[in-house]
Amino acid sequence: MNTSTLLKLLVAHPKHHLQFILPDGGRIPIHAHITEVGRIDKTFLDCGATVRKISNLSLQAWVAEDTDHRLPAGKLAEIIDRAAPIIGNEDLDVELEYEDELISQFPVESGTIAETTIVFILGSKHTDCLAKEICLPPSLQPASDSCCSGSGCC
Repeated sequence: MNTSTLLKLLVAHPKHHLQFILPDGGRIPIHAHITEVGRIDKTFLDCGATVRKISNLSLQAWVAEDTDHRLPAGKLAEIIDRAAPIIGNEDLDVELEYEDELISQFPVESGTIAETTIVFILGSKHTDCLAKEICLPPSLQPASDSCCSGSGCC
């Protein structure tokens, strides 16, 4: 999910509560506080010596003892709007940071309406080699559409 899709959903249902479903089907308690809204920029060199940059909108969820607390969608939309000078104009992918034994970051994949709640489905992040054509032995490289794919003739 990107920033514009998230905001449309929040603004369209300002009084709805927020529920986040973890990749394993578990739920972040509905009384979680969104304690940070920010832009995360990561510039890095991959193992093939290519400089890459990724950016996302990061929401941090924190669970406190305040079980009566509920953050309505409209309030989160206001917070994101106030963070606009930090976030910028790009339509960033949205991630949720949450701690349950370990701090983890989950891409927000989708959001649906269930009565008075917006239910957000969280995905998983995985590591990957971004230079497989350089790093992997030929037998493990992804298939190519070229005429000499796998033959070694090139």
